[in-house]
Amino acid sequence: MSSADSKSYNTVVQPPLTTADPDSLNWYLECDVLVVGWGAAGACAALEAREQGANVIIADRFQGGGASAKSGGVVYAGGGTSQQAAAGYSDSPDAMFDYLRHETQGVVSDKTLRRFCDQSRDNLSWLESKGAPYSHQVPPGGKTSYPPDGYYLYYSGNEQVPAYQGEQSPAPRGHRTVGKGHGGAVLYSHLQAACRQPGINVMTQSAVRRLVVDEHDGRVIGAEIWSLPEGSKAARQHARLARRAEKMQNLAPRYCDKLRRKVSRLEQEFSRPQLIRAQRGVVLSTGGFIFNRDLLKEHAPHYRRNFKIGATGCDGSGLQLGQSVGAAADHLGTVSAWRFINPPVCWPKGVVVNPEGKRFCNEEVYGATLGHAICEKQDGKAWLVLDKRLRKQSIKQALFGGYWWFQSIPALALMLLGARKGKTLAELAAAAKMDATTLETDVQHYNAAIRSGVADPQGKSTDYCQSLEEGPYYAMDISVGSPIFPLGALTLGGLKVAEDDGRVQDDSAQPIPGLYAAGRTAVGIPSNLYISGLSLADCVFSGRRAGQAAAANSSS
Repeated sequence: MSSADSKSYNTVVQPPLTTADPDSLNWYLECDVLVVGWGAAGACAALEAREQGANVIIADRFQGGGASAKSGGVVYAGGGTSQQAAAGYSDSPDAMFDYLRHETQGVVSDKTLRRFCDQSRDNLSWLESKGAPYSHQVPPGGKTSYPPDGYYLYYSGNEQVPAYQGEQSPAPRGHRTVGKGHGGAVLYSHLQAACRQPGINVMTQSAVRRLVVDEHDGRVIGAEIWSLPEGSKAARQHARLARRAEKMQNLAPRYCDKLRRKVSRLEQEFSRPQLIRAQRGVVLSTGGFIFNRDLLKEHAPHYRRNFKIGATGCDGSGLQLGQSVGAAADHLGTVSAWRFINPPVCWPKGVVVNPEGKRFCNEEVYGATLGHAICEKQDGKAWLVLDKRLRKQSIKQALFGGYWWFQSIPALALMLLGARKGKTLAELAAAAKMDATTLETDVQHYNAAIRSGVADPQGKSTDYCQSLEEGPYYAMDISVGSPIFPLGALTLGGLKVAEDDGRVQDDSAQPIPGLYAAGRTAVGIPSNLYISGLSLADCVFSGRRAGQAAAANSSS
């Protein structure tokens, strides 16, 4: 459980309030469905529950948005969307299912994965019905870590990697929400606006600290919410500090942690408790736990050094609330680590090696696939090796390729300021403290395969193979600890849920009455390995699933 010590800024989750007589409690408000957490998953749950006729209350510790609003706004969708068709690509639910089985590796059942694929096109249309815009322009080459403005459909995973391809030609499925800059804020603004309707009551600056349980049958019947007085000086200060912490996280994370501690102190001093009764169900959708150091230390210690991807509300409160009433959790050690080396487009034509100089992966894979290999199999340490020609090409691309600043500036800094250099591979190995024989042997094997036209030893496609022949050679540190090139991470595990309806389960796989979970608070489609857009797509899928089931539930 979180504690209120001076170093913590996480939600203080307490044991549940149990009652033998729910009617005797002093309920502040009542509703059919209470949604805890107002990111994409929470918004989708609330909207779906309302569409099913339920009266909904949303409670969020901040102002809503969470990690979803800070994301790129990419939704992984396929099966023949109108955008795919307009771009000239043929796709089907079967092809999407065939590909995603490679990525999910059984983290959900085939039945659930197939339902996700079958519903994908309709879920994107549902987002469009809420005002979120999508389009069909594909960037040159189709693959990048994030497309520039003007391009909104791209290969956002490993679809073009030979080992992941099926019988059908791969189709781009990354649907970036149309808008200037990162599309997450655009997507969330439409979901947020849609939630502001009769029948949905939004409580911001309101953190759930414990659930309320009927002791007769173990049903979750509500929650204790600690809210800052609306419009108060403390509420205004809380909002200002929280906004600044989110805005500056990428530039000054330690400073932002200080701001978060101030936010937490305001909550502890000025928040007041209110009991909210939920007649049909409570949906937990507070995100993951990348900002909870204690949970990371317990479940994913290898990732404590990684740059945090998410928002302050990703503190594990939903996970802990579920566990406080006996919920089971799974895949808590699964973390998505992002090491994107495209763009520059030429970077994947080099070789990635471990500290000994051994090549260990296909460089063209999606960034989280590469990051997972680095963090899980190489103790977070790796080098990207280029020769003179590739470095020159990459610098030109970073300068004039029209990339985002967060793509071009770190790439240029790494090539111009942070690289080790050697006239020969042996000299480079000495400069980077690698084993010269290992590095020379692996580069020779790479070059020989290219010259002879045979398959790359790591399975890289021919478009990304370019022999490293011309010195000087350069090694760039792409490790977790690189000060120039941070390696971001977000958590993927969560509460176990029944895959048909999102009901939270206990250790015996029995449902906990009245409790549901969605998004990164729950085990879901991306809980094995992440690809761009899969988390937001799962937020829509699991959020609507939980909202519909909770609205249909009866307390009788």
